[in-house]
Amino acid sequence: MDIMDWHVGLAVDNWMALPVSGSRPMARYKHAAVVVGEKLYISGGSRNGRYLSDVQVFDLRNLVWSSLRLGKDKINDNNTQELIPATSGHSMIAWGSKLLLIGGHSKQISTSVTVRFIDLETSLCGDLETSGDVPRARGGHSATLVGSKIIIFGGEDFSRQILNDVHVLDLETMVWSVVGTMQTPPAPRFDHSASLHADRYLLIFGGCSHATCFNDLHMLDLLTMEWSQPEIRGDSVSVRAGHAGVCIDDNWYIVGGGDNRSGSPETLVLNTSKLVWSVATSVKERDALASEGLSLCSALLNGEKYLISFGGYNGKYNNDVFVMRPRPRDSSQPKIYQSPAAAAAAASVTAAYALSKSANVHHPQTVGLKSVSQADITAEIDAYRKELTELELLLNEAREENSTLLGKLDEINGTYAELSKERQSVQGQLITERTRCLNLEAQIAEMQKMLASFKSIEDEVQSLRSQKSIWERDMELASAMERQGSGGIWKWMSGST
Repeated sequence: MDIMDWHVGLAVDNWMALPVSGSRPMARYKHAAVVVGEKLYISGGSRNGRYLSDVQVFDLRNLVWSSLRLGKDKINDNNTQELIPATSGHSMIAWGSKLLLIGGHSKQISTSVTVRFIDLETSLCGDLETSGDVPRARGGHSATLVGSKIIIFGGEDFSRQILNDVHVLDLETMVWSVVGTMQTPPAPRFDHSASLHADRYLLIFGGCSHATCFNDLHMLDLLTMEWSQPEIRGDSVSVRAGHAGVCIDDNWYIVGGGDNRSGSPETLVLNTSKLVWSVATSVKERDALASEGLSLCSALLNGEKYLISFGGYNGKYNNDVFVMRPRPRDSSQPKIYQSPAAAAAAASVTAAYALSKSANVHHPQTVGLKSVSQADITAEIDAYRKELTELELLLNEAREENSTLLGKLDEINGTYAELSKERQSVQGQLITERTRCLNLEAQIAEMQKMLASFKSIEDEVQSLRSQKSIWERDMELASAMERQGSGGIWKWMSGST
């Protein structure tokens, strides 16, 4: 295979490892990746508990890796520390000629989300100053570009608290704002994926908390700022976190992830217009493409789009580059999502309006045919009106059904609130038990110290006993000698007399 033409004749919906020339970057996971032009950029990540700070570039034409040599932007950054701090669990977005690195976990403690930049034209980098309601520092969040704004959702902060808040960064003013949403939001989570549909709907899929992983899909209407959980059809989807996703037209591709026990081997596709899941292909469970913390991007080569995946961890760290040519799929018009009751009501109103309009249509007499009588027209109008009345009844039934569904939704929200309180109570008990365990461990350590000191006291007592024995033996000897000396004098005195 000619390296320059590796994409020619590539089978659809089939992953292939690219034959990389020369050296490769360090294997890693939880890095950030983005494709600009025909180059894949990789930033940071983690390996064996160590954060990474390098920026690597993979040329999708000649299949060669290179390191991006960066310089410090003295104007926009007064930070004298390393160029790009070692970071994991961050996001990277292409904005003009710059790469924006948002948030992430780092040894450089920060209380708020940092935004760093890499200028691809000058190879300069630095921190960008932001203002407004800057969100707290976090990693494992999602960052989605919507026009000239970035929307971040969820993540895990530096104290390991899991979040489900929504913040927006205006890239033109560099001002943060917090978004107040309505209805029930997704449960707090991190290591999920996010995508944008029809420039209006923010989709959130999967992720995990400290206790469980998710396979649910949530939608935020960016016009009304209302959360919803739409009905999904198609193939069943397993729970997963640490996966990666990217949209090509109306198809959202999801790769990798896992549940902390095994990897997710399926490459999923969500048709975002029809809300139907399907499986594009599958790999073995120990395959690199079933890893957690991998990245997924799309690249346009010779007018055709490809999926590009890198890195991840699934028992071992990976640094292979995989490519897939997706099969062309149905791309319907963007859908405006409605609840079933609202959709039925809208259809009934549309039909009723159409019928009422048709009842007023003038029926001209046809040349050469028998004229239509006024009585026939009146009868037809009456029939239309009767049908209109029936449709209005259906509309009222749809409204009642909608009201019932809203009541059930309120009940579910109440149950969710109670479960959330119970969960918080259990978490409080767990914290109490952990504190008690820590106290017991401290007491055990103190007792071990005391036991160690008892050992030294026992040795000292034994030494004193030995000294006492020696002293008693010396006293007995002295007494014996004294008795012998006293007997000799009396004997001498008796002999002399």
